[in-house]
Amino acid sequence: GTLLNVSVSDHDRSDSLLLSWDEPEGGAQGYLLALSSLGSGTLLQNGSAGPNATSFWFHGLTPGTRYEIEVTATLACMDTTSQSITAQTSPSAVRNLSLSSGGSSASLRAAWAHGHGRRDGYRLALWHSDSHALVRNVSLLPGASTFLFDGLLAGSEYALKVSTLAGSSQASTSIHQWTAPSIPTQLRLSPGSSTSLIASWAGGAGAAWLHLELRNLHTQKVSTTLSARRGLTSYTFQHLHPGTQYWLGLSATAGPHTVVGPNATAWTYPLSPGNVTLSSAEEQNSLQARWSIPGGRRDFYLVTLREGEDSVPTRNISVGGDNDHVTFHGLSPGQQYSVQVVVVAGPYRAAAHSTAAWTEPQAPSGVSLSSQGSPHSLLASWEEAAGEGYLLTLSLAEHPVKNSSLLKGVTSFTYKGLHPGTLYTFEVSTVAGPYTSSPRCISNWTYPLPLEQLTLSNGGHSTSLQASWKAASSGSTGYTGTLWETKSQVQVRNVTVGSDWTNVTLENLVPGRQYTLEMAAVAGPYRSPVRSATDWTYPLAPAGVTLTNTRRPMGLSAFWDKAAGDVDQFHLQLYSKSHAAQRNASVGPNTHNFTFLGLSPGTQYFLKVTGLAGPYRSSSHFATEWTYPLSLANVSVQPGRKPQELHVSWVESGGGRDHLVQLSVAESLSIIRNVSVPRGVTQLDLEGLVPGSRYRVEIISQAGPHRISSQTAIGYTVPLPPRSLSASPVSTAWALAVHWDTAPGHRDGYLLSVLEEGSSAPPRTLEAGKDSTNVTVPELEPGTCYLVGIWAVAGPYRSLPENITSCTVPAAPTNLSLTNPGSSSELYTSWNKPPGRRDHYHITLYSLSTQSRIQVQTLGADALNCTWTHLEAGSKFAVQVTAVKGSLEASSINITQWTYPLAPVNLTLSSPTASALVVSWAVVGRGGEGFMVDVGDAASGAAIRHTVLGGDARSHILRSLSPGTLYSVAVRATAGPFHTSTPNLTHCTRECDALLA
Repeated sequence: GTLLNVSVSDHDRSDSLLLSWDEPEGGAQGYLLALSSLGSGTLLQNGSAGPNATSFWFHGLTPGTRYEIEVTATLACMDTTSQSITAQTSPSAVRNLSLSSGGSSASLRAAWAHGHGRRDGYRLALWHSDSHALVRNVSLLPGASTFLFDGLLAGSEYALKVSTLAGSSQASTSIHQWTAPSIPTQLRLSPGSSTSLIASWAGGAGAAWLHLELRNLHTQKVSTTLSARRGLTSYTFQHLHPGTQYWLGLSATAGPHTVVGPNATAWTYPLSPGNVTLSSAEEQNSLQARWSIPGGRRDFYLVTLREGEDSVPTRNISVGGDNDHVTFHGLSPGQQYSVQVVVVAGPYRAAAHSTAAWTEPQAPSGVSLSSQGSPHSLLASWEEAAGEGYLLTLSLAEHPVKNSSLLKGVTSFTYKGLHPGTLYTFEVSTVAGPYTSSPRCISNWTYPLPLEQLTLSNGGHSTSLQASWKAASSGSTGYTGTLWETKSQVQVRNVTVGSDWTNVTLENLVPGRQYTLEMAAVAGPYRSPVRSATDWTYPLAPAGVTLTNTRRPMGLSAFWDKAAGDVDQFHLQLYSKSHAAQRNASVGPNTHNFTFLGLSPGTQYFLKVTGLAGPYRSSSHFATEWTYPLSLANVSVQPGRKPQELHVSWVESGGGRDHLVQLSVAESLSIIRNVSVPRGVTQLDLEGLVPGSRYRVEIISQAGPHRISSQTAIGYTVPLPPRSLSASPVSTAWALAVHWDTAPGHRDGYLLSVLEEGSSAPPRTLEAGKDSTNVTVPELEPGTCYLVGIWAVAGPYRSLPENITSCTVPAAPTNLSLTNPGSSSELYTSWNKPPGRRDHYHITLYSLSTQSRIQVQTLGADALNCTWTHLEAGSKFAVQVTAVKGSLEASSINITQWTYPLAPVNLTLSSPTASALVVSWAVVGRGGEGFMVDVGDAASGAAIRHTVLGGDARSHILRSLSPGTLYSVAVRATAGPFHTSTPNLTHCTRECDALLA
């Protein structure tokens, strides 16, 4: 019989089955369906379905039960065909599934109620939620309704899946639950710093979350609460109050379960006090300790006073935590003390120390000062006093001359190197730290000495002498003396002056004569031995000294007048500040002129004429004059650092005071700038000039009133580069149009350079006139980028370059083709490589059937073909290839082609009348441009008819055929020049409508 291909499914319904079958060839007049219990064969349900039905539902079945179903199809001519199949309904899932820990941290109990219907058994799968690991997989009998999972992790979430099994089907239900957490142990709380506490614990892995609460026991307020995930074993609480006691409580949580854990207490470290000082109090022999109260809390302060350099504790005082000072009374005078302040908070302490402080000392007694017959020393002595040491001061007329500091234990001091015959005052005080006692005072004299270093000098004067000396001691009361003519021993005069005199002038003397002075020092009743000195009066200087240029090469002549009085000779000194060498000459007392030859050019000279008499000489005022300068050599004019600058340099030929640089425009010769530069400078930068211009420079050397010019030098300023450089491709030719704006200043013209990218060939160069602002560069490669550089040119100099990169338009591809390789979904495109360069190709494929662009490909610059795939069968396409260079494009012409159509499918034939056949078919995708129906005689194979139809046709009636004849029919899909046909199908026309009736 005919197979019906019967199949059964439940569509996730446990009380129903859906029966499906295929319609038999030639169709059926109807279907009978019967459902029986498998094994007993008892008929449970039956039904029927119409001729067009292919499925049937059986409802009201028992879940998890196996059934046998039979389908019987009634065919034409009362013929039948049957087919049986067995099926099983899906089982029902369990009801009221629960999973509970019962307070256990290691087990969970599952319980459920049976679902409706039958089952073969149960499968239980338990997973750990965090790790997703399968913990337990258990199979149970169909009557089981509980199961205990033990050996589980504390404080963990588990997922249970209970599957009801029936044959190959199953129905599942899931549930989640937590085991109870375990309590952490070994909770510790310890200080980390003055503002932090470190909490640590063990055994926390048995809880999903740990909750910590830190409470300030002083304020009874919660300072911090914290929830930490599983795995944390410690935590540091920050920003706490120093010196404060805290309480920490811990609890563990896992899902809905919470267990209270241990607690602990601890103190934070207290802060040490700041700014601890120890200073003198108002009462004598008292010290007061002060400090800054630190932040946080404390129980009290412990204050310890220490004495001496060994810091021996002498007193301890405890004061409240809010105090900031304490005073110690009845201390020893002149003694060193220090204090330690300790903050106490719980078991912890924090200390701070002060610097040393002293009590005020008392002055020493038994002070004496003796000279012991010495003119240069005094001995001071005293009795020992308590303190750190002594401060000694020796004063002269209430002005200290020496200060000394001595350590304790020393009771005498000798002053040496004192002034003879001087009254001194001695003071001694006791020192203890910053304190000094009131001084003890005593005075005494040193012995006097005679005066020293008596000198007699004319001081450059021709009619006077000056006597000077060093005082024998500051205690002398005066000086006395006598002046004599040395050769004649005639007494000239007596001299008496006070003790504050150290010199005296003796006037109205004869020029050039020798004198002797005798003097003694007087101090109180004492006199010193006599001292004597000898000297001459000064001769007179020459007058009317002049120096003139003789106009002979490098020569100067000196003239002077005879001085009053007598001289032995005249001495001439000629020198220049610019030369180290000096010219000297000596002439007799009756000579009044002299000429110096062979001098340096352009140099200022100075002349001094000196008259000599005995050991002394007297000089005239300076006379000065210049020698003629030489002109400068090697004058050079070069461009400066900027286009508006010229750099002028030269070589000095010798001499000269300064130089005058004159700048003029080369064409007009008019001087536009004068710049003066000092001698020694050999270069100059001229600024603010016109770029690209030709200038003339001349340098004038000056030496006093004399001037001389250098040779003229010509130079150019560097021109400015052109502005706003641009280059664009010329659309009608493979060329570039270069444009620029003229920069300020002048130029002789422009120089352009065109360099092809990636090429090692030298660049092309072009020239343009000075007024040009554009140029076209022809005969370039298509689709190629060029670096275009341009310089402004002035004389031998170029401006800085301006560069720009631009590309020519690429050449369009040629000989484009689009061919069909015999495929319904592929087309092949190829083209010829155009000249020049390009970055890549854009190939665009258009569907003329849908009037849309469907594909775009980007290929490399050397590609010459591409293949289009996954195209729609039986469609017309157009392709265009575009060469791309940067933003420039050049496109080919469009080429069109068809894909092969797909052959029609599901071709059927029927004969509604004796003279007609109905042809029908279906298409895949678009089908084609049209269809052609070919009809032939099946017996002879001769073609009878060809019918052309449109692309929307899906059927056709062949009329005027012969009754009872077997025909062969095929349908072709056409697309452009291509067509694809179905296989031939045969069918008979009816014998005769009347006979059939």
